Amino acid sequence: MSEHLNDQEIARREKLKGLIEAGIDPYPAPMWEVNATAKEILDAVEKHKAAHPGEEVHEVEGYKNISIAGRIMSINAKGKVTFIKILDNTTRIQLFISIDNICPGEDKTLYNTVIKGLLDLGDFVGAKGEAFVTKTGETSIRVKEFKVLGKALRPMPVVKEKDGEVFDAFTDPELRWRQRYVDLVVNPDVKDTFLKRTRMVKTIRDFLNDHGGVEVDTPVLQSIPGGAAARPFVTHHNALDTQLYLRIANELYLKRLIVGGFDFVYEFSRNFRNEGMSRKHNPEFTILEFYVAYKDYIWMMEFTERMLEKVATAMHGTTELAVGDNKINFKAPFKRITIYDAIKEYTGHDVSAMTEEQIYDVCKSLHLEVDKTMGKGKLIDELFSAKCEKNFIQPTFITDYPVEMSPLTKKHRSKEGLVERFELMVNGQEIGNAYSELNDPLDQRARFEEQVRLMERGDDEAMFIDYDFLRALEYGMPPTAGIGIGIDRLCMLMTNQPTIQEVLFFPQMRPENLTS
Repeated sequence: MSEHLNDQEIARREKLKGLIEAGIDPYPAPMWEVNATAKEILDAVEKHKAAHPGEEVHEVEGYKNISIAGRIMSINAKGKVTFIKILDNTTRIQLFISIDNICPGEDKTLYNTVIKGLLDLGDFVGAKGEAFVTKTGETSIRVKEFKVLGKALRPMPVVKEKDGEVFDAFTDPELRWRQRYVDLVVNPDVKDTFLKRTRMVKTIRDFLNDHGGVEVDTPVLQSIPGGAAARPFVTHHNALDTQLYLRIANELYLKRLIVGGFDFVYEFSRNFRNEGMSRKHNPEFTILEFYVAYKDYIWMMEFTERMLEKVATAMHGTTELAVGDNKINFKAPFKRITIYDAIKEYTGHDVSAMTEEQIYDVCKSLHLEVDKTMGKGKLIDELFSAKCEKNFIQPTFITDYPVEMSPLTKKHRSKEGLVERFELMVNGQEIGNAYSELNDPLDQRARFEEQVRLMERGDDEAMFIDYDFLRALEYGMPPTAGIGIGIDRLCMLMTNQPTIQEVLFFPQMRPENLTS
């Protein structure tokens, strides 16, 4: 195995052996009790300084018996004193390790052999002691007890800074996304992005709960991949000897729960679509879907505005936030425009009364990649996506879609050929998709049958017929409003990240050929 190791990795394995020979277990079993974080200690020292201006901080009340643990980020040995900076779950703090404090007896092995010779950057250590401030003004822990908690056998990237210039930064996107565990350690802003994502999801969950929502779970393995127009991943269940699909949406199962008597259900679901990858697309992604009985898409617009206004304010203290070069304001109400009006505004073509053939010709005249397998709905979708979507920077509801684009949506109450649907566009991309849900089982069956005809024409994203869902509708479903919101894309906005890969811990990538 050594032939695959570089010099640093070989040296670390030698130090591992040295620890064992010195009687130090490099991977001890007993847990290390932690009673303070680095940030808590730093904050306590600042509070102490404010209360006692001008005084040297020899000790901090409440922080005389600290037990802390973390990863070594720097080591500076100076004779009988060694300064080690560790990184815990909150931030970095310095350990002040004196040979006399750490080895009061005759045996100086821990200091001379271990601390000065066998530790590396990346190792995990535990320390007990008291908080104070050094003569140079740095908050530190005067260590009285020290323990190795985990030896790192592979070196971390070391980011250096000199005269304001950064060297050896871990910035290559492919490396960062493949080795997120390294990225999180050496790039503090990355961890902050994911903490913000957690706060965003919690704010949404609290908002839904406060309005009577019930969080539920629905199947990931499905016999029919329903609820969206997308190409599914296919798998096989051996015990049942049947083909199954990873879910592309959870819509049809959540509607079954509305049939069953729930009035407001929601789910943060992991969905899977066997499609292309881009800065806005990952094969697996998180979506929030919720359905509310006795409501319609107009109510859903207003509810969504208030929810996103709440999220922006909770995360930023304001409804206005920077996203790239744009300033986006989530203050309700949002702009509303029909999809036909949007297409007319940005292409000059009024396609509202056109046939499928005429819309196809318009797409061709605009040099869009379309083909004869695409029905009217997909042609209009391509037209809007290519020519209109990018223009909607401020939050905008695109409303009143043609029926061909929306096989699960209730027909418009006053506009022939349209349905009661909206998509929410922000910063040039779709964030949410909502309907007044179709609850007429006969109309739904006819829409599914039209999807089958599109599938026969070669549309591999057309919907399957879900006969059990049709059966559920025949038992009766109340008027219902539903929405799906892309959590990853919303997080991109709320954390000002340019790609979906930056808000996924482990984005999908081409497999590496690792042999050791």
